[in-house]
Amino acid sequence: MLSNAYQTGFGNEFATEAVAGTLPVGRNSPQRVAHGLYAEQLTGTAFTAPRGSNRRSWLYRIRPAAMHGEFTPFAQPHLHGDFSHAAVSPNQLRWDPLPLPTAPTDFVEGLYTMGGNGSPEAHAGTGIHMYAANADMRGRYFYNADGELLIVPQQGRLKLRTELGVIDIEPQQIAVIPRGVRFAVELPDGQARGYVCENFGALLKLPDLGPIGSNGLANPRDFETPVAAYEDVEGQFELVAKFQGRLWRADIGHSPLDVVAWHGNYAPYRYDLRHFNTIGSISYDHPDPSIFLVLHSPSDTPGTSNLDFVIFPPRWLVAQNTFRPPWFHRNIASEFMGLIHGAYDAKAEGFVPGGASLHNCMTGHGPDAATFDKASNADLSRPDVITETMAFMFETRGVIRPTEQAVNAPHRQRDYQACWSGLRSNFTPPKG
Repeated sequence: MLSNAYQTGFGNEFATEAVAGTLPVGRNSPQRVAHGLYAEQLTGTAFTAPRGSNRRSWLYRIRPAAMHGEFTPFAQPHLHGDFSHAAVSPNQLRWDPLPLPTAPTDFVEGLYTMGGNGSPEAHAGTGIHMYAANADMRGRYFYNADGELLIVPQQGRLKLRTELGVIDIEPQQIAVIPRGVRFAVELPDGQARGYVCENFGALLKLPDLGPIGSNGLANPRDFETPVAAYEDVEGQFELVAKFQGRLWRADIGHSPLDVVAWHGNYAPYRYDLRHFNTIGSISYDHPDPSIFLVLHSPSDTPGTSNLDFVIFPPRWLVAQNTFRPPWFHRNIASEFMGLIHGAYDAKAEGFVPGGASLHNCMTGHGPDAATFDKASNADLSRPDVITETMAFMFETRGVIRPTEQAVNAPHRQRDYQACWSGLRSNFTPPKG
């Protein structure tokens, strides 16, 4: 009963059933659910959250989610959840792509923590991971009780079999799996690599557009949520949970992906980054990167996000008398950047698809020497058309503490800072 059909819209109240007549009429929890199913509510916000921000779904399933064995610790040495003690320097950091595994490795086993901030118990902060896998999750299911997962493939497609339906994504698409939703990952291409941002804070949402108006950036109609699908399978399976920064496992005698119908607004979704409606300057100056904001997690400070997910897609640069690439900058925010496809216009070399960089709070960064020279002497009478590229950024208000394994990784570029060594003083004060 697996299906990969979708419903469109962001945050909509959906109703979907894989078997006709399953959804109750006029009530959420009738005395007896149709077809002998169980009713279960999955809640992603406080019960008393305002209606506009309240997120919950009613699930009608073959067995309740409470049915599994006792949880015991699960060892995965590369996945970390404590970002309170790691040493952090103001150095600029950059990595080559995470090497693909040679031994059979599924999505959970292939997660590799790069850094993070905050904590699940504080309901604030983020965990930033990469993944490299070459095996399907067979007989293993996973859920994250610490935060929602923003998955950004860079190489290879993913089939995400979730409790609420099936999501297929490829590079230049993303998926968001809400906190607590159980899922398994298959690799249609045999191997896959990408990035994962774990959001401990408020749920990701579309940004307000302000003066932009009613259209632009990521449009709600382009977000897709799966229709109901279910597995009615018994066997010796394993349920893995991430809870308070650690992994746990329990035996489970059936597939937990057994939701026959559901209705609500707390569900996984996908979005194709190629649908993003890019906004930019058509006069002068290079606008702030907030014009490339796809999704954000608000914080308790108005105008400041817990997490911003920003992309740098194909676009036209036409600004006059302007240094067109991103200028040199230092921010109160911290930036973790990745490249999905092509080349990034602010770096001449060294930043390749599958790679990553980290520029923390007030650490200076910007174009390398070759890019600076090229942009400073460009013919601005012609537009600069940037094609065949897709970069992104996880931007946080908290310092991103890199893990020890990321700092000491063989694929970290120890000479990254040398990309600015070619910049020289061109200062020529007037005489007299």
